[in-house]
Amino acid sequence: MTYQVIMAGFGGQGVMLMGTLLAYAGMLEGKFVSWIPSYGPEMRGGTANCMVVVSDVEVASPVVTEPNCVIVMNRPSLDKFERVLLPDGLLIINSSLISKEAERSDIRVLRVPCNDEAMAVGSAKVANMVALGAYLAATGAVSFESVEKSLKKALPERRHDLIPMNMEALRRGASYVNR
Repeated sequence: MTYQVIMAGFGGQGVMLMGTLLAYAGMLEGKFVSWIPSYGPEMRGGTANCMVVVSDVEVASPVVTEPNCVIVMNRPSLDKFERVLLPDGLLIINSSLISKEAERSDIRVLRVPCNDEAMAVGSAKVANMVALGAYLAATGAVSFESVEKSLKKALPERRHDLIPMNMEALRRGASYVNR
């Protein structure tokens, strides 16, 4: 199986970390992966997105032009990336910040209040983990255990005390699948 996902939002929403964790987790599971970041004009506040491929076979191209999943953390990202999603693809919308409904009827839509759930866990900074948890539960692209191991690689050791909060955010996002 090949998972091709575009993750997008404002700079500072943790979009790149989401993609990094997915790619690391894929590597830990012996899968073929690619990760390509794309930043807007500013690091924080500008737009940011990344393309991630996790596959059981070699990745022919790291560029994702027809994703089978799009995760959008803000309205401009929804407006930009909904149209490139493959039919029957999965669109995960951060409903805490996006009130607009998806325009397409040929896709699966999962609305997750990422920011609200993150605040319930204790920090708005883990809204990205809520979205990632929903993605993992909906697709099974990689395991939660592999993502937890990836957090240990991606976060500096002085931040490892935040791993339990991140894992709780992942679980909260996963709870929105099959509701």
